[in-house]
Amino acid sequence: MNILVCDDDIAIVDAIEIYLENEGYQIYKAFNGIEAIEVIRDYEIHLIIMDIMMPKMDGIRATMKIREENNIPLIMLSAKSEDSDKIIGLNLGADDYITKPFNPLELIARIKSQLRRYTTFGGLETKSHVYQTGGLMIDDESKTITVDGEEVHLTPVQYKIVKLLISNAGRVFSIEEIYEKVWNEAAHSPENTVSVHIRKIREKIEINPKEPKYLKVVWGVGYKVEKI
Repeated sequence: MNILVCDDDIAIVDAIEIYLENEGYQIYKAFNGIEAIEVIRDYEIHLIIMDIMMPKMDGIRATMKIREENNIPLIMLSAKSEDSDKIIGLNLGADDYITKPFNPLELIARIKSQLRRYTTFGGLETKSHVYQTGGLMIDDESKTITVDGEEVHLTPVQYKIVKLLISNAGRVFSIEEIYEKVWNEAAHSPENTVSVHIRKIREKIEINPKEPKYLKVVWGVGYKVEKI
C-alpha cells in the first residue's frame, strides 16, 4: 500500500515515515498541497495524511482539489487550535482527522481502518498483498511470482527488486534508490550489483530478455516495471 504524507514539518513527516514503513507501507512525501497533488498525479496512492496549515497551498484547498478527481482515503492532521478548519476539512471530503500531538499507534489504527473500508467498498480492485501488471503477478502473502500463470523462482534479493518495482508500476527508480531500498544501506557504486540482478530477473520473467516486456531500462535514469 502506498501512503502519501503531507506536512510542512519535516520532522513530523520523517517520524510518520518510520512508523509506517515498519508496518510495511510504501511512503511518499510532500511538504505542501501543491506537492501533494503532483505526487497523486504521478503515482498510485492508496491513502493520504494531510496537514491543514502549510505554505503555498494549505490542506483545505489541497483536499478540495484532490476530491475533484478521486476518492482516496484522506486523514487530516490538525492542531487543537484548528477545530474550525478541521470541521471544514471533513465537510469538504476528509475521511478522518487526528489531532497533534498524536499517538503513533492511534494513527496506524486509523490508517488501517480507512484502508479496510476502502478495499471493502471497492475503492481498490486488488488485494493489498497482490500486485499485477499484464501477466506478471506477485502475491506478497505467499511470496510467489507468476508469469502468465506459471510460477517463477527468484532469490530473496531478486524478489525484493521485483516487488519494489511492480508495487510502483510505471515509476522509474534510479539504481541508487533500488539499492538503498532493497539492501537497506547506503549506495556506493551499486551499478554492477543492481544490473547483474536485473539481468538475472529478466532471464526468469521475460520471454525475450533482450526485448523485455515488463522490466524496462530508462537510459540515464534507472529501471521500472511497465504498467500494462
